[in-house]
This record gives sequence, C-alpha cells and structure tokens, in this order.
Amino acid sequence: MRVALHTLFPLRPARVHEVCGAGAMGFAAMAARGPVLWIREAWLSDTLTPQGLLPLLDPSQLLLARPKDQMDALAVAEEALKDGALPYVVLEITRPLDLREGRRVQLAAKAGGTTGVCIIPEDMGSNASETRWRATPVFEPERQDSTLMRWETIKNKSGTLGVWHVRWNQQTSRLDVVSPVSERPGSSGTSG
Repeated sequence: MRVALHTLFPLRPARVHEVCGAGAMGFAAMAARGPVLWIREAWLSDTLTPQGLLPLLDPSQLLLARPKDQMDALAVAEEALKDGALPYVVLEITRPLDLREGRRVQLAAKAGGTTGVCIIPEDMGSNASETRWRATPVFEPERQDSTLMRWETIKNKSGTLGVWHVRWNQQTSRLDVVSPVSERPGSSGTSG
C-alpha cells in the first residue's frame, strides 16, 4: 500500500524529526512555516546563507544561532523548543545524540508545541525522534529547476514508511508530489 505524503508532511507539530542526506537543508527549509531558528555550531567552516535558501524560505523569517559546540547547541534548541515563541527550530547535529539528549529535545518540543528538525549525518539518528527522513536531490537535465528531490521516510513511530519525489512550487510556496523521473512521459529512463 502506497502511503500519501500528506499523512507525514507537513511534519507533525510538537515533535522533533530528523533528516539526513545531501538535500537535508532543503528539506528543513521546505518544511518551515513562519519564523525559524536555525542552530549550527560556530566551528563549522561552511556558512548558512539566508539568501541561499530562497525560494524555499523567506530570509527575513530566519534567525541564526552559532553556539560554540553541540552541548551549547542542544541547550539553545531545548530552550527555543520549550519556549514555543517560534513555530520551527532546526538543529544541525555533528555527533550522535544519546537517548537522554534526544528525549530532552523531544519533551521540550512537546511542552512548547514547536516543531523541531535535526539535520543529522547519514546513519546517525536518535531513538527519540518522531520520524527520520532521507532527502536526496534528483538531477533533471531538461529543467532549470533544482528543487526536485527524493524523500524517503526511514523511521516513523507511526509505522508508515514511504518514498516520494517532490518539487518546490515557487508560485504557491508548496510542495508538489511528482512521479519519479523514469516514469514521466518522454523520459528515456526505465521505471523500476
């Protein structure tokens, strides 16, 4: 049975979700609705540029926090999730969370009614997360659009897993579910 994306996305509020893969930042930006706090450790050499998230996220809605290490990043995330002033918090994780840390951010999200997303390295999730997604960009040579992605749920506490190809619709600021590249009319690929 094929699972409909709308049963899992938008992400369940008041929970913390995880995403990995080359498209993880795009996933987090597409999921955000309203103001978002994006937490990323200061020692990371690459920089998150608000303009780089256009058209997925309005840069004026983005607050950036650059704590010195993951311990401070978790403290900032926990307070922001618990406070509930922002509807959405993104936390970039650089080392595995233990069960206690994962549970603390999950309880903070529940207390504040805030949706949290942890961007994690591949194969480094927490048992406490509500869902875990893998977001992978899909190359589409015939289009200039770079927002086509393959999203896969690889963990879901509700039990339903699925795979979808999605594209950001800039006119509506919404996601469109599209058929895989190999299944589109005029495609030279084979379905499989």
